[in-house]
Amino acid sequence: MLSNKLQRINEDIQRVLSTHLRNIKDPRVRQGMISVTGVDTTSDLRHAKVYLSVFGIESEKEFLKGLKSASGYLRHELGQSLNLRYTPELQFEMDKSIERGARINSILDTLDIPEEEESPAED
Repeated sequence: MLSNKLQRINEDIQRVLSTHLRNIKDPRVRQGMISVTGVDTTSDLRHAKVYLSVFGIESEKEFLKGLKSASGYLRHELGQSLNLRYTPELQFEMDKSIERGARINSILDTLDIPEEEESPAED
């Protein structure tokens, strides 16, 4: 269970990164619509795992390379925006939950499940 302070820091990091990700000029990063879905920071605030969901991505491998090269800029901006003792090292991971949810929905749509008939209300 996360402490309130760590949870608040995770939310602040998520908010700041989602703003600054739009400012990255690297074409490898500007592939689609980027959403920061979550942040997990270690208790010593040295490392943060950032979960991203990207709609319309062309190459996930190139996207992650671009983010890795931009991590210094993002970390600097994070340090400027938040007054933390340590600015965490950023590690980016792709969040596949939206894709999995869409896949499950498409599978459920293809199932042939008969609808239940409504029984007349008994008086």
